[in-house]
Amino acid sequence: MKDFLSISKCTTQELLDLLDLSDKLKKLYKKGKTDNCLAGKTLVMLFEKPSLRTRMSFQIAMAQLGGSPIYVKPEDIGGIGKREPIKDMARVLDRYADGIMARTFAHETVMKLAEFAEIPVINALTDWSHPCQAMADVMTIREHFGKLKGIKIAFIGDGNNVARSLAFVCAKLEMKITVASPKGYELDDKSVLRTNEIIAGTTTPTNNPLQAAKDADVIYTDTWTSMGQEDQKQKRVADFQGFQINADLLKASPKAKIMHCLPAYRGCEITDDMIESENSIIFDQSENRLHFQRALLKKLLA
Repeated sequence: MKDFLSISKCTTQELLDLLDLSDKLKKLYKKGKTDNCLAGKTLVMLFEKPSLRTRMSFQIAMAQLGGSPIYVKPEDIGGIGKREPIKDMARVLDRYADGIMARTFAHETVMKLAEFAEIPVINALTDWSHPCQAMADVMTIREHFGKLKGIKIAFIGDGNNVARSLAFVCAKLEMKITVASPKGYELDDKSVLRTNEIIAGTTTPTNNPLQAAKDADVIYTDTWTSMGQEDQKQKRVADFQGFQINADLLKASPKAKIMHCLPAYRGCEITDDMIESENSIIFDQSENRLHFQRALLKKLLA
């Protein structure tokens, strides 16, 4: 594995190895011990989208491994691919740093960085894929259920980058996912087809959130309006009515664990009481962003 751009490009064994390493390093750091495997190494962190969890988890993980993270805002470099071609930027950073992490809008941006840089490139989020989030999610699920095979996820909301990454990780790790979205917001047909080609029956799309939640082990949601969609907010809030995780939805599977990749807009896609309920493992999955990122950096840069 040279880069980490999407779950779809990884083998099952690569994903399992990353999960095992995440668990190992989490236990190590919980004991107050350290692993300075990246001493003297540098990670350039390119951001087109602002972030709390992505920035903090990568920056802290890199520092904990003994390395140096360098945070780069769009205005610092005149925008990715705007002042100079991405291929030029990639080849310059390739000679300066040991790794590139990018949180961008277009997935083509990270693809182009990886094409022209010999150092590892990590997709920290694009509009098409959010692989680091999905891996932290399955790490959390395995911690709570003791397994992954056969776990059923109900994703309630937009068929977006998070839903897509979860669908691919489910296919790779023998889980199942039902994606319940309003009409016009479903997970794209190509992703449904590709995940079901890996294992038949992995991904089931529906427009019925109660049907999706029935007998689910995990009920998952994300914001209805992602960054870059602010001008659609009013329409989206109206279109997503009935797709909220609340006490009534939880009746379809009362013991299901509740997940959200955050930030959460309480009262929109999820109610406050669900976030604070005993079913919620939202902040466990948020913490595991750090532990997975630490393992990923060690795997790619050490």
